Amino acid sequence: MRASLFIIALVVATAAHDVQARDTEYNLPIADAMQDAELRTHLGTDVAYYFSGQPKPAIAKTFGDFTTNKKTNKVNKTDVIACRWAMLSALLQLRERARELGADAVVDIVSYYKKESSASATEYVCHAGNVIAGVALKGTFVKTK
Repeated sequence: MRASLFIIALVVATAAHDVQARDTEYNLPIADAMQDAELRTHLGTDVAYYFSGQPKPAIAKTFGDFTTNKKTNKVNKTDVIACRWAMLSALLQLRERARELGADAVVDIVSYYKKESSASATEYVCHAGNVIAGVALKGTFVKTK
């Protein structure tokens, strides 16, 4: 009986280890995402995106900050491809919010994972697990021109 309980406990412990969540952080090139043809098609051109440290145009009016935290299903996708989809989802949410506010640009965009800002003019942060990947962004909505 004790041997059976030991074996069951060993199996449960091993199984629990195998299903533990993975959380791999990637710092991926913004340029690669922004130059992706499919991403550009979905985003359109009515809202411009300027990441922290990138040159931005003169600002006529500021509408405030907004944070997005988008996830995507990672099944049958590599981490990088899933991260690109999550980035697209995050940018689309920023675009929709900009349209609601009457803004034509989002400036000073930073990665905002677990409420920790990571500013970069060249990279965004994505976290990938076993079945989902996520990108969180924070930016300021503005009217230029």
